[in-house]
Amino acid sequence: MARFQEFDAAELSFSSYLLTLDDNAEGPFVALPVYPSRAFRHSGIYVNTNSGITKPQDLVGRIVGVPEYQVTAAVWIRGILAEHHGVPVNAVRYRTGGLHQSGRVEKVKLDLPTDVEVQPIGPDQTLADMLVNGEIDALYSPRTPAPFTEGKVERLFPNFREAEAAYFTQTGIFPIMHVIALRRDVYQANRWLARSLVKAFEAARTEALKGIDETAALRYMLPWLADEVARTRAVLGTDYWTYGAEQNRHTIETLVGYSQNQGLARRRFQLEELFPPETLDEVRV
Repeated sequence: MARFQEFDAAELSFSSYLLTLDDNAEGPFVALPVYPSRAFRHSGIYVNTNSGITKPQDLVGRIVGVPEYQVTAAVWIRGILAEHHGVPVNAVRYRTGGLHQSGRVEKVKLDLPTDVEVQPIGPDQTLADMLVNGEIDALYSPRTPAPFTEGKVERLFPNFREAEAAYFTQTGIFPIMHVIALRRDVYQANRWLARSLVKAFEAARTEALKGIDETAALRYMLPWLADEVARTRAVLGTDYWTYGAEQNRHTIETLVGYSQNQGLARRRFQLEELFPPETLDEVRV
């Protein structure tokens, strides 16, 4: 979708969406305040066990792999490390490429500040192998690298659940990764689509949450599902995966600020510029 715009509507990286917007907050896509992917990302920082990196500040001056500099998970990780752990974005040297398969490139053209070093890895290299071999010291990745499951690398935050819960308690942020986006020409020709799709996705979200903690017959294939739901609600509250614009303002403004500070978004876009006006008020189904 980001490269070829081949769909009328698609799930899209929030970071990529911000990069497609021009100074007037217009571009090839129109995003809907629907967030099919959310995730805490302290768990997405991996380190070579021989690197000597045991705390976030140890990342300063190191070489870190990312699948793409602009992926939303990496934007969140860099922002969190800079704001909460004293690791400025330009204090790390970045290497981009495929995690397990070589050849991955940036989907969106970047124009980064000169003090941020970002270089692609070789055409036959992968970030997972480079992390094991010590060619990179750490990895910011939304996907778990195979060497972690093999015990060859470790997480920077081994107690990531506690770290992520503490982050939510401090900030109230459950990071948004993806939005639903329409091609702008499709939206302009069918303005009714935006609100109708938001209503449909809200109905689907409501249905997905219904009976999630039912114990008579487990709805999802997790043996201690009810206990897990209770633990999650104890930290995040009962309605922790919300859609909509206003109720996610702080989270969205934080991501936009991180993106702009990291040389990605052209400016700090306002919430009202990111979504169609007919989707800004609360949608009830």
